[in-house]
Amino acid sequence: MEATVATENQAMIAQMVRDFGLQHIKPNMMRWDNTQEFPRDLFRQLGELGLMGVLVPHQYGGSGFGYQEYVTAIAELSKIDGSIGLSMAAHNSLCTGHILQHASEEQKQKYLPRLASGEWLGAWGLTEPNTGSDAGNMRTTATLDASGEYYVLNGAKNFITHGKSGDVAVVIARTGEVGDSHGMTAFIVERGTPGFEGGRKEDKLGMRASETTEMIFTDCRVPVENVIGKVGDGFVQSLKVLDGGRISIAALSLGIAQGAYEAALQYSKERQQFNQPISNFQGIAFKLADMATEIEAASLLTYRAAAMKDRGENVNLESAMAKLYASEVSVRVANEGVQIFGGYGYTKDYPAEKYYRDAKLCTIGEGTSEIQKLVIARALLK
Repeated sequence: MEATVATENQAMIAQMVRDFGLQHIKPNMMRWDNTQEFPRDLFRQLGELGLMGVLVPHQYGGSGFGYQEYVTAIAELSKIDGSIGLSMAAHNSLCTGHILQHASEEQKQKYLPRLASGEWLGAWGLTEPNTGSDAGNMRTTATLDASGEYYVLNGAKNFITHGKSGDVAVVIARTGEVGDSHGMTAFIVERGTPGFEGGRKEDKLGMRASETTEMIFTDCRVPVENVIGKVGDGFVQSLKVLDGGRISIAALSLGIAQGAYEAALQYSKERQQFNQPISNFQGIAFKLADMATEIEAASLLTYRAAAMKDRGENVNLESAMAKLYASEVSVRVANEGVQIFGGYGYTKDYPAEKYYRDAKLCTIGEGTSEIQKLVIARALLK
């Protein structure tokens, strides 16, 4: 079952990603998963295909596509390996996306070409050890020094995709009072800046080939020209970035669900019990019917949010709905996938268990399901 592919561009991207994935990802993914190796070079190759700057205009070296093509690319990658889809999405939506949406022309010229080509990998730092959903209470501070030319950053971010391997990070730090939504500012911090280092790497249930680490700032001096937009606008910018980011996590969820479903469908036709394929049994056939229907609904929600984003409409409500529904569907479909595989679904010899492990993050990352419901409820009750 394919997601609704609306255009020639989407069909071309889907085929390109499938071909690339079969050659470069599928043969290595279980090794990466077992060892938690982050395949940095793979993302340079994705950059050569134009997948590291999907939304970046041609003038900055990007592919110049819209969100519909972006969703297609993430979903196709995630069908093969969710962790590669996750890293690609985080690079595009968060770090690159923040610079694209909110940075000055000079900053865009400096950073976007290297990010879009995959030469540089991006990280984005909002979450802290004590502030997950409560990002407004962050403790990482940025203080203007006496010269007025540098901000000095102190604190730590955690659960950061590419926190160690990223070449450049967009970091949100507090420049005002705790809890003030206009008391936080976004900074571009390059790897190699003294006082900026990667910390502990997380040992994760799933998405194990996508690097998740701390970022630590100790008297890290960042020049004032690296402030994105106005001082105090960092948190407000972040919320806008996350609106688009939620569409990418919906696409990630959709891809994992499609991969889990297709593996289960194939297996159900091959696996024989009582002298017939298990797909002949209503208990299995009904599971497949539910899985396919929910995936189709998730796909429609996700592509609708993408189409609205491409038209420049406010997607606060629609991106939250797509992210909430697609992520929960991903978990349900992956769960049923394991069930259809039976005992084999619990082993690493078959793909079902990996989809099952990878899917769960989708209900947590870039805003938990509970936060999505909060966003949706607020929009409805406005």
